[in-house]
Amino acid sequence: MSQLEERDGMSSDVPDPAAERAAAPSADRTPIAEIRTGWAATTFAAMEIPVYRLLWFGGLLSFVSFQMQMIARSWLAYELTGSNSALGLVMFGMGVPMLLLTPWGGVAADRLSKRVLILGAQWLLIASGLLIAFAIVFDFINVPLLVLSSVAQGTAFAFLGPARMAFTSELVGRRLLPNAIVLQQMSMNGTRIFGPSLAGVLVAVAWFGPAGVFFLTTGLTATASMLTWRLPSGRSTSGRVPQRAITEFADGLRYVKRHPHLLLLLLVSLLVVMSAFPYMAFLPTLADDIFAFGPQGYGLMSGATAVGAVASLLFVAGRSGGPNLWVVQATAGLTFGVALITLALAPTFWSAMAVLVITGGSMAAFQSLNNALILMGSESDYHGRVQSLMMLSFSGFGLVALPLGLIADAIGLQNLFLWMGGITCVVTLTYFILRPIVERRHPTPVFTD
Repeated sequence: MSQLEERDGMSSDVPDPAAERAAAPSADRTPIAEIRTGWAATTFAAMEIPVYRLLWFGGLLSFVSFQMQMIARSWLAYELTGSNSALGLVMFGMGVPMLLLTPWGGVAADRLSKRVLILGAQWLLIASGLLIAFAIVFDFINVPLLVLSSVAQGTAFAFLGPARMAFTSELVGRRLLPNAIVLQQMSMNGTRIFGPSLAGVLVAVAWFGPAGVFFLTTGLTATASMLTWRLPSGRSTSGRVPQRAITEFADGLRYVKRHPHLLLLLLVSLLVVMSAFPYMAFLPTLADDIFAFGPQGYGLMSGATAVGAVASLLFVAGRSGGPNLWVVQATAGLTFGVALITLALAPTFWSAMAVLVITGGSMAAFQSLNNALILMGSESDYHGRVQSLMMLSFSGFGLVALPLGLIADAIGLQNLFLWMGGITCVVTLTYFILRPIVERRHPTPVFTD
């Protein structure tokens, strides 16, 4: 067998779909022997696979759309109310459906066509983008509609995220999986270099404005769906009898419980994402209220985090298969916490911009390496469900944004950043201590599918 002999209650005579894929010839997968050597070839190794390139470029367009809409939607919420609570409420709207639906998105990714799931999510994003665009044009835009748009986005990502990650594993194989995940994170963060800055500029242009941003981003998502249409269907898991959705989700929970290294990674992700990632929701306040730079400043700040993210991911991409990957991941999380504390103390806009480069780089490195470690440490038949559990932390990100917005209004945004950074440092230092203990008692299994 290509995986561990003990297969969670499955008999050893059950066909192994991963082994069948590995044995079958494929025109879409580049043989390992043909992959070139050198820095560029190592850093972009997964891009040798044609179908992965389609998935990657489709994601690139989707991420541009997402980043630009986030800027426009957050600015609209702030312009309509002038309140941190409204910014938090918009994020809260995305968090609720992600919390409720992401587990079922993971089950669907392990059972259904991943291409169909991704297409459905993209079409929902297209519909919600058009709704906001026309609401602005015909002057009936309001905060509830912005929250509704966030709910649609959260619903879409609850299914798109697990399907996309599980699809990546199928397209590139386990050897190139860490590199492929880092490259996906690079595309996401690369769009944050120019996406927010462009959106900030376009929002301020009278004849274009937020409506133009939503029309433009809807077109980008439609183009991404055309690329997705060219992908293979993405197999549903074979070799076992499908169970009820609730049964398969419970099986995923039991699987994580049986593997302490996965449980630890998921808990660290949950705590770091909930305690630190919401800082992004409050950049409009930081840019306008504290530094008086308006929407352009908001776009520049988002772009600064993206520059750091891409730089760190270029460094990590060629080193994503090292034996001590968790050390790099934990160091990135600790750096993220320290950067948030420093951001709270930044005296000027430009000093805050410099700190945000480090903030974005450490956040992206932590997130991408956490994804890689979780998928590398689990069997492919469970990738959708395990990934959906990891994504629940991002629903927590949306849920805590609202109470954090209320706290920011009460104690000040910079004081809130101090607490967020401090909690992140405590969590990652605890992880530094616990990870070697867990590894000694329960060594991480090695899968070859």
